[in-house]
Amino acid sequence: MPNEIPTDLRSAAESVALDWSAVRTYLAGHGLRLDDEPPPRQFAGGLANLNYLIHLDGKPAVLRRPPMGELPAGAYDMAREFRILSRLPDALPFIARGLHLCDDPSIMGQRFQIIEYRPGLVIRETVPVELAHRPEIGARLSTMMLETIAAIHAVDTKAVGLDDLGRPDGFLSRAVTGWSKRGLAAKEDGTDALHHDVGAWLAKHIVPDGPPGLLHNDFKLNNIILDPDTFAPRAVVDWDQGTRGDPLFDFATLLTYWIHKDDPWAMHDMQQMPAVEACLCSRQDAVAAYARITGRDVSDFLFHRVLSMYKLSVIFLQLGLRYRMGATTEPRYAPLTAIGTGILEFTHEIAQGRAF
Repeated sequence: MPNEIPTDLRSAAESVALDWSAVRTYLAGHGLRLDDEPPPRQFAGGLANLNYLIHLDGKPAVLRRPPMGELPAGAYDMAREFRILSRLPDALPFIARGLHLCDDPSIMGQRFQIIEYRPGLVIRETVPVELAHRPEIGARLSTMMLETIAAIHAVDTKAVGLDDLGRPDGFLSRAVTGWSKRGLAAKEDGTDALHHDVGAWLAKHIVPDGPPGLLHNDFKLNNIILDPDTFAPRAVVDWDQGTRGDPLFDFATLLTYWIHKDDPWAMHDMQQMPAVEACLCSRQDAVAAYARITGRDVSDFLFHRVLSMYKLSVIFLQLGLRYRMGATTEPRYAPLTAIGTGILEFTHEIAQGRAF
């Protein structure tokens, strides 16, 4: 696999500045040389964690740290992600291995990690021009995502030393309570009733936890680095929310990004996955295919669908709150509160049976 340098890098002026001198000194103390040339460059994608292409001893790697400013409790956990990435490659070939964890937040203000660099194709908000007119791309990408998430859920966590990750007992109940609390903390003014209605629906319709499995918790197309020729996954990235719990919740999280042409404006404006442009299969067909691949019972899937949609709305509201509170001035954050509220409104429609 060639170590081609990606094109989706920010310029030095656009990159969030880090104290690279301190990082260089720290790494030298651990037998690692951070090269001056080429200089570190920030990857352009993502709204939260900061990722940089660096070179250690002449080889490319990725330095990853949480976003700037105050962080929600338990979010952007570099130590948890590093633990997963240092063990999961033993079970799945499409996991980039964690190489080093800096557990000392004084070096750059937060813990950070260094991860193996895997080059390849990343499909973000739009389908690349060279792929846009390939009639088979929708079916191939749909199948790839469903088979890849199913493979993650099938991992024997005990065999890779991750059997104590998370707390799968009571996972769904804690998710309802936790996301309801976080939603009210990040809500847009005037939306209390919507939050309370969705929270009450979830509490009333909660289902028992399914058999636990490994969860990515933010699995979507732009978190997969693809082989540009075969569309096979070279790496599934962004594991800082990884845990163990009900796999149907993880699959439902994928479907929150799997938009339809007639979905409300907020689903399109979040610009997370070009499902319409790429001609992915319908959400209903994706549910049927996942059930067929995994053998899981999806008869209670509406609960997982509503919970994951509410989680998505809250995440956008939390990111929007960072802009409202002045933790970031980046223009990309300005519309996120309205998008989060729009997703919340759609979630309410799904809960009432008026959409899926």
